[in-house]
Amino acid sequence: MRHWLRAHLGVAGAKFAQGDDRGQATAFVVGVAAALWLFAGIVVDGGLALAGKAQALDVAQEAARSGAQQLDVGRLRDHREVRLVGVEAARAARAHVAAVGDAGSATVKGSAVTVHVTHRYRTQILQLVGLRTLTLHATATSYAEGTTP
Repeated sequence: MRHWLRAHLGVAGAKFAQGDDRGQATAFVVGVAAALWLFAGIVVDGGLALAGKAQALDVAQEAARSGAQQLDVGRLRDHREVRLVGVEAARAARAHVAAVGDAGSATVKGSAVTVHVTHRYRTQILQLVGLRTLTLHATATSYAEGTTP
């Protein structure tokens, strides 16, 4: 070991033995700052993720309603029977989801249109600890119904 390094370590060890703890608070402050930053990330990104989940649910509900409006008009006029045009209902629902920029799927069963939406949210603070995106899912179903005159 070099002479100057040995001398420095000897002085540092002597100061520590005498109760000189300069630098000890630095580690504590760094730890507390990191914990507060992580807490802020959970609060901010958690709140934005909840808002993203609500937005995904809104998109799913809107898309399901859009699909449920694709009625077989001829059947409705001739027989007063509410029936969906399945292919058009699913296409309209998927088009609504795609227009918003989310991914999703739509299924039609009878008079019900069910839409599943996948929304990806890019984190603001938690990306600093390696969590880059959050994936949120929402599902909604809408029914085509007739009214009585």
